[in-house]
Amino acid sequence: MRIAILGATSQLGKDLVMSYMAGGNELVLFARRPEAVTQWLAGIGAPGRYKVADFDRFDQNERFDAVINFVGVGDPAQAAAMGASIFDITLRFDELALTYVRAHPECRYIFFSSGAAYGSRFDKPVDASTRSLVAINHLRPEDWYSVAKLHAECRHRSLPDLPIVDIRVFNYFSRTQDMAARFFITDTVRAIQSGETLATSADNITRDYLGPDDFYQLVLRILNATPANDVVDCYTLAPVDKLTLLSALQQRFGLKYEVKAAPAVINATGAKMHYYSTNRKAEAFGYTPTKNSLDNVLDELALVFSSDNGR
Repeated sequence: MRIAILGATSQLGKDLVMSYMAGGNELVLFARRPEAVTQWLAGIGAPGRYKVADFDRFDQNERFDAVINFVGVGDPAQAAAMGASIFDITLRFDELALTYVRAHPECRYIFFSSGAAYGSRFDKPVDASTRSLVAINHLRPEDWYSVAKLHAECRHRSLPDLPIVDIRVFNYFSRTQDMAARFFITDTVRAIQSGETLATSADNITRDYLGPDDFYQLVLRILNATPANDVVDCYTLAPVDKLTLLSALQQRFGLKYEVKAAPAVINATGAKMHYYSTNRKAEAFGYTPTKNSLDNVLDELALVFSSDNGR
């Protein structure tokens, strides 16, 4: 299979490329900063393994069996800084892929959406019957990311004859994560590495951390299934609440933490108490998760700290 990866500098994009390295698929990696992708490939011991190009080199006449679009932002601080321009960026690269798929309707298109497409209310986990909630008369800057993803999904469903599958990512963690990013999980990693005490609120949020292996499995299942125009939510065997995760990190890696009243955090897409889904539609593509959230985090962190100790 020949696959175009749009947004190859993204966290998910890099992890998918690394997972693909064991196979014989031909990947073409497109990025706004192709030199960064070339340097990254060299850094992981795979110089020249795949063709790397700027988006301007995306040839509508070139043959691809699939286009996978990772373009976007993965860091809440970046999302907050980007503001309303997320609309233009999302639309631009989505249209790049859609133009290709319209001309080559046999080509699969996977678009990476977000659980944020449901809106900003997560007082309970979402499911197959959950409606997206947008405060249309009171839109706030933290809504831009959510609405941009929702808009893209609506465009894709309006093209039912094209093989487009949107994957909503809620939470993801891997050993290659940018630990400087402003997520709760990366805040805990930095606290472990520095030996400082993590200050956290008493809000016992729940998250469902997908890992690289099941992420790769989900992509493969979709690409190998009967072509469809659909959307799926990411999920593991089970989510994990914050206090359980903190306790496990304390026991396993010596995390020091204390519960305080509302420490400063970045909520670029809104506060979410139960940010995960119980929608199991991905089963229709043959997806079956192999790990739960806690094991995903602990296993990936063991590799992070093993690597740190080896330096």
